[in-house]
Amino acid sequence: MNPLQEPLAAGVRRGRPLARLAIALALAAALPVQAQDAASLKARHEALSQALASNAFQRPLVLESSEREDNLQGDIYARIEQPMAAVAPALMGIAHWCEILSLHLNVKQCRAGDAKAGDALQLVIGQKHDQALEQAYRFAFAYRVVVSRPDYLQVQLTADEGPLGTRGYRIVLEVAALDARRSFLHLSYAYGIGMMARVAMQGYLATIGRDKVGFSVVGRQADGQPQYIASTRGVVERNTMRYYLAIEAYLGALSLPPAQRFEKRLADWHTGVERYPLQLRELERDEYLGLKREQLKRQQALGG
Repeated sequence: MNPLQEPLAAGVRRGRPLARLAIALALAAALPVQAQDAASLKARHEALSQALASNAFQRPLVLESSEREDNLQGDIYARIEQPMAAVAPALMGIAHWCEILSLHLNVKQCRAGDAKAGDALQLVIGQKHDQALEQAYRFAFAYRVVVSRPDYLQVQLTADEGPLGTRGYRIVLEVAALDARRSFLHLSYAYGIGMMARVAMQGYLATIGRDKVGFSVVGRQADGQPQYIASTRGVVERNTMRYYLAIEAYLGALSLPPAQRFEKRLADWHTGVERYPLQLRELERDEYLGLKREQLKRQQALGG
């Protein structure tokens, strides 16, 4: 899933704790959402009406984050100008999720297949730069359509364990129809961390992640510029936004002929990231596009 983010150190193969933690955090997913129906999600849309109309993103999008005991969670709520009839089918197929997640710079490979308990996504997650697959981490995420109705959809992707004692990876996406042309989307992303992961996180934030910030404004600097949240919640917010941008880019290319969608999605994902350079900038456009094109070639050669 997130299939990826925070700069993944070159020492992944040697098991450097900070690199392993960065991968773990990039993969983490959401805690169970509580809506389970269109009415509840539409009520949330109404409650957020003012925030959706006026915010720092300058579009109908709200990002929230929280830290409770050993769990971190990020949530994005967004109103999109696409009908439920187009959005729901695109987000239901397990193979579609490989196409979504592969947009992230740290996803090296994604294959949809069967697991013992049902459908699963086999992901290979690694550094932001080019990397041999054997040097990266492999994860299996269970895929499940929890609810599918004409006016509401909920999909979950889950994995029980990850590196350094991280656990409870889950991405939950729910969508409700607002009217004949608009939908309301909620993406929730979270994970649990133990003592080992927390210690490694502190080391990460004090070194390679010390300049990284999230999106929530927690104060003002002397010159009046916003002071953005850092710490673990900053990590969650960055990862949640990258997930959302992958979904947005995937949906945005649906109107094109199939042969043109891949390049459109890559371009749109990178453009989305570049809207927030302080939080999300990692690779230049040409490097990102080149890496993803090569990854597609490798996956096609494997029959994926």
